[in-house]
Amino acid sequence: MSSEIVVPFTTAKQHSTSFFVTSLAASDIVRVSYVARRGQDEEKGAVQRLLNPSRINGIRDFLLSGGSFPVSLVLNWFDPGTAPRVRGGKLVLQRSPRAAQIIDGQHRVLGLAAAIEKKKSLANLEIPVTLFSGLSTKECADIFLSINTEQKPVHRSLVFDLYKVASDYIVDPAALRAGDLASELNERQDSPFLAYVNFPGAPKGKKGLALSTIVSALKPLVEEKGVFEQVGLTELSMQSQFLVNFFSVLRDAYGAEWESSSNVFRMAAGFVGALEFVKNKLVVHCNLTGDFTAAAIAAVVKMSPGSLIRRESIEGLQGRRAFSFVANALDDMFDPNDQKGRKIKV
Repeated sequence: MSSEIVVPFTTAKQHSTSFFVTSLAASDIVRVSYVARRGQDEEKGAVQRLLNPSRINGIRDFLLSGGSFPVSLVLNWFDPGTAPRVRGGKLVLQRSPRAAQIIDGQHRVLGLAAAIEKKKSLANLEIPVTLFSGLSTKECADIFLSINTEQKPVHRSLVFDLYKVASDYIVDPAALRAGDLASELNERQDSPFLAYVNFPGAPKGKKGLALSTIVSALKPLVEEKGVFEQVGLTELSMQSQFLVNFFSVLRDAYGAEWESSSNVFRMAAGFVGALEFVKNKLVVHCNLTGDFTAAAIAAVVKMSPGSLIRRESIEGLQGRRAFSFVANALDDMFDPNDQKGRKIKV
């Protein structure tokens, strides 16, 4: 193998800084790049965070299943003795270990390395690269912060919605099923949340539950070996009907107040708390009896007009504290009469 990497390139200039834009073979990126971590490495340009091993494994599996990286890695060529140069209209780099710091993409590079170990042909995968040379720590920090703070990630509702049309290798199956259930809750005429789920593109200010809220709350129920699979609720129609049954029981208890702004179940914390109760208590009980109908649920969830959970009950509570309050309130109303007096044998 030659000691040189010779590739086509273009240059770009933003403000006072110029850089190269090119593509490199995955094996070359793995060879020449390294991570300089903030707080651990004293060298100039150290801006990276600590590694997350689970992300590396996820990227490895993503690549092995056919995934690609259309977005550039960002490198800072650090070794002045082998600085990038142009020769004959091509960019010339040296295959020198630890010559280029990774400004953005450390998990992708290490995921690439892990994937190449499993599948050697991935060594030739062409990866887009934005290549700076000789940047200071301040300049590296500016670029890192620009990428990781100014360029906001896409809203989770859009991510979950796009799973419906994306390729299989990139889709989270549990999120896809949870998204299908969100559609069922939004579209079924008997659903207590008919037309109340906000999908991407919903008018600004429209009342309703965000798709991301519903999908995130449902994922623990529908993931592989999750609660629904454990009790045999594997079909979409079965899962959908059970959820409609449960929320219909709550709607019946609220009566005319169901669509009131004071109804805690019409807000994110209430919906999440309700599904926490479903996951931890209700599904287990229904499985013991083999009955997931609305009548069976109403028989054990003893909600009366005097025990309705209203929005003001969780005012001042944030995050987990809010939905835990709702889950605990439902737990207090849970009264599985058929289990009273039952003797447990061990």
